[in-house]
Amino acid sequence: MNQNHMSTLDVLAIAAHPDDAELGCGGTLMLHQKLGRRVGILDLTRGELGSRGSADLRDAEARSAAAFMRLDYREQLGMADGLFEETEANLLSIVRAIRLTRPRVILANALSDRHPDHGRAAHLVRRAVFMSGLPKFETVGDNNMKQDAFRPDLLLHYIQDHFRKPDLVVDITPFFHEKMEAIRCYTSQFHDPTSKEPQTPISGADFFPFLEARAREMGRMIGVPFGEGFELHNPLKINDFTNLI
Repeated sequence: MNQNHMSTLDVLAIAAHPDDAELGCGGTLMLHQKLGRRVGILDLTRGELGSRGSADLRDAEARSAAAFMRLDYREQLGMADGLFEETEANLLSIVRAIRLTRPRVILANALSDRHPDHGRAAHLVRRAVFMSGLPKFETVGDNNMKQDAFRPDLLLHYIQDHFRKPDLVVDITPFFHEKMEAIRCYTSQFHDPTSKEPQTPISGADFFPFLEARAREMGRMIGVPFGEGFELHNPLKINDFTNLI
């Protein structure tokens, strides 16, 4: 069998922009890292159209967040921020990354959200997950070796700016404050009273209280202080109800 992959990941978060994964599922990633799972983030774009900061600065912030979260993997595909579409080239890029990392679980952007890139990325990733499992959809890795087909066991979508009713909620209570510290690695994007850059929906002083309120809202649904919610495309496969409690 022709193999062309790194050590497998347990959980891979795929994000349209640097900071999407930290905002949407950072607590879940750090929870699984603490459990001894291998976790990573794949950023589709550099966030170069963001009103604040720059692509180079966002790259540096993403590296800082990855180090803080102790990620096993973080890569950047360099798609065009705001302009990426469901093209063959973009599908190939994501499929290559999935076949390289072979994650059991993929966490993708919200299915619909304030930023149109989020929903577009969600549907692009969903198609890439399907295509990755097709043996006749061929890809090669960096060493020009053919990659084996691979399809993750589970695709979930984290909830971002707009409220969406979750299908499941992860208890991130022990990691909520660490999640907020990881988000603060993106200093260019959030509240800075001395900044001369344009104000955005996430740069106001009220944004971090909103994040806490959202985490408390999700946590309340499952009877814990803080949670992160996720949506499913397909029903969960269950063999034992007691594994859910």
